[in-house]
Amino acid sequence: MLTVENVVSRYGRIEALHGVSFEVRAGEIVTIVGSNGAGKTTLMRAVSGLQPVAAGSIHFEGAPIDAVPAHKRLRLGIAQVPEGRQVFAPLEVEDNLLLGGWSRSAAERAESLAEVYDAFPVLAERRRLPAGKLSGGQQQMLAIGRALMSRPRLLLLDEPSMGLAPILVDQVFELLPGLRARGLSLLVVEQNAHAALSIADRGYVMETGRVVAGGDAHALIEDPAVRSAYLGL
Repeated sequence: MLTVENVVSRYGRIEALHGVSFEVRAGEIVTIVGSNGAGKTTLMRAVSGLQPVAAGSIHFEGAPIDAVPAHKRLRLGIAQVPEGRQVFAPLEVEDNLLLGGWSRSAAERAESLAEVYDAFPVLAERRRLPAGKLSGGQQQMLAIGRALMSRPRLLLLDEPSMGLAPILVDQVFELLPGLRARGLSLLVVEQNAHAALSIADRGYVMETGRVVAGGDAHALIEDPAVRSAYLGL
């Protein structure tokens, strides 16, 4: 579904990604783990079109998207849940969700809204509350639901556990296999390596802008080097 090959990206003269390659197959949960500053968010932004690519290529469902702007990648079926959730705190929960479906017709928005409420009943219960009144975990559900409103086939999640209490981290990661069961493919970048690899099919490890390891997610959990460097074991 997604092929990233030898991607280089820069902030001015500073090269943040140094020839990164990986892939996401249809129906997979793939996670990219690494410490803060490894380049994970830059990589996610490059895939979604928010960060320019200086070299290399990105293909989605076989077609090159390197030059496709972010809003058109959304229409192709790629949606991003941003780092830190970034919900619109003063707006009601339902208005936040409807903003996520701006590129769809009114009938499609209504259908997607019903599907999001089915997936996240707590959002239906609190649809008239300002988003800023939700707990951190509920705001993460809202950010995911907002992305689902565009009916993506590939969902990008950037640090979904950021700022959440441990019990809420578990709740958020328990949601992801259910999204895959609804027909989505997921790419997750995450500092919480053990939680992310535990629900993934395959994983990659990033370090200072490079992929330094990759393979079956559970094999990575058992890899002594990965356990020592990234899992604290």
